[in-house]
Amino acid sequence: MTAATDAPVVVDGMPADKYHADDSLSSTGARKLLPPGCPAQYRYDRDHPQPPKKEFDYGHAAHKLVLNDGPQLAVLDYSTYLGRNAKDERDEARAAGMVPLLRHEYEQVEAMAEAIRQHPIAGPLFKPGTGIPERSIFWTDKATGVRCRCRPDWLKQLPGLTLCVDYKTTTDASPAAVSKAIEKYGYHQQDPWYTDGIYAALDPADVRFVFVFQAKTPPYLITVRELDQQSRDIGRAKNGRALRIYAECTAAGLWPDWTGPVTEIPTISLPTWAAIREAEEYLP
Repeated sequence: MTAATDAPVVVDGMPADKYHADDSLSSTGARKLLPPGCPAQYRYDRDHPQPPKKEFDYGHAAHKLVLNDGPQLAVLDYSTYLGRNAKDERDEARAAGMVPLLRHEYEQVEAMAEAIRQHPIAGPLFKPGTGIPERSIFWTDKATGVRCRCRPDWLKQLPGLTLCVDYKTTTDASPAAVSKAIEKYGYHQQDPWYTDGIYAALDPADVRFVFVFQAKTPPYLITVRELDQQSRDIGRAKNGRALRIYAECTAAGLWPDWTGPVTEIPTISLPTWAAIREAEEYLP
């Protein structure tokens, strides 16, 4: 859809499967191009999309109730999936593009959404009618010519400011755990990727990216944070490298693994921290 133009495109109401099938580069894709990923793994994953995973159901369902957008929920009146009827209804719901939830799972997600509504910061951020959910944005990176895309969970366009609010469910929403998750999953790349896309497509006066992390266990605690500038700068630099890799791979038609074409076997070292510790203990 987007390959025919370099101009930014903003689409409301685009089905999620159509968005994800687009041949532009997403933030998730850019992260997969860099270590511990590599171009070969990115290309395979792009060409072989995985079926829905059970562990994502809570997140999809919570997004539906908090943002009022996304796949329909199928609430099944069973306590487990051990019975044949429960399994059949679950499979039928998935085949119809719905998210199946057992009754107690749905009640848990409802409680999560209520905790969001009652939170002094997250509640007003996600207040119904004050933002646009799942807006699909496409633009072209000027430095590389790579077509990019993003799909903000929630966009609030205020006078002089656009807020991009990203909602994530997690097993641990403590600030320490959130900080580790940002590093592990590359969320410090997601922030500048989305921010740059919003600037390119919507030309706002200012953009702020806000993370809302919520625990999936009672009392469904919530941490709302913005990245510090250094973390954001690192993320933008990593995005720049990923974009260059993508442009080079696309031009050459080659998607190498971590090593790339070599004529000699490379060396490998201990992790830096282990090398320092063990050198101090064992080397004279």
